[in-house]
Amino acid sequence: MLASTVTGAPLQEQGRAKVNLTLRVVGRRVDGYHDLESVVAFADCADQLTLVPGPELTLTTTGPLAAACGETSDNLVLKAARLLAESVPGLKLGAFELEKVLPVAAGIGGGSADAAAALRLLARLNGLSLDDPRLQAVALKTGADVPVCVPSRACTMTGVGENLQPLALPVLPCVMINPRVPVATKDVFQALGLKPGDLLVGVTDVLTAPSWPTAGASIGDWVSALDQVKNDLEPPALKVQPIIGTVLGALRASHGVLLARMSGSGATCFAIYGSEADANAAGAQISADHPEWWVHAGTLS
Repeated sequence: MLASTVTGAPLQEQGRAKVNLTLRVVGRRVDGYHDLESVVAFADCADQLTLVPGPELTLTTTGPLAAACGETSDNLVLKAARLLAESVPGLKLGAFELEKVLPVAAGIGGGSADAAAALRLLARLNGLSLDDPRLQAVALKTGADVPVCVPSRACTMTGVGENLQPLALPVLPCVMINPRVPVATKDVFQALGLKPGDLLVGVTDVLTAPSWPTAGASIGDWVSALDQVKNDLEPPALKVQPIIGTVLGALRASHGVLLARMSGSGATCFAIYGSEADANAAGAQISADHPEWWVHAGTLS
């Protein structure tokens, strides 16, 4: 695909890891998609995406997990760019370079975050607003997690990923672990076993849904609220990859842990701590005990 012949200075964006603090599966729609309700936060670990404006749309991958990205032609960065070029006549494109550090098929939206970073870069290059309806439509068409990754801010996400409401989330010290075992989202939903038209959440559930803390709330306030709502995909994911249970056990046994659960469709799990010191100590201990795992100690916000 050809673009404008204009070249310019490299532009950079981060693709921050997405973490589902909660994940309710409301049901499966008649079109086969699943309606979800999720509290989403973003971590301080990220892939790095660079765009050098130029005449041709290309993508190269680097970094410690570049080999796990698979065929470049299937990458969501290129998918998002092509879809936006179809929607915006004369869109300036260029050469993307993706430094991949986040695990793939991990339940933390790595590919979606990369695609969202590509859309932000192309928006900057072309003077588009992130609220441009064409960009919003392309984000959702690229993948259900892409719209929430475009702003990369804490929010509630409902529907199939298109309805977003911001949340005043404090900085949450955390440890994230992926056992380096990929889990396909479709396999987890298949294990969940909902048929089109099936519902998991009824009227009673909706009426008793928690109201999320407002600005100024403490970590403890948020942990208490989050503890009321689980990740409905955790039980089926455990059937697909039992090692998720081992990861959760390690997090729940760590000192200072307040809450531990799986993110998204797995296999990445996270724990929230009362202080960054506790999170850093837990991450260091778990990393020493399980050097084969991907472990990140940091924050969610």
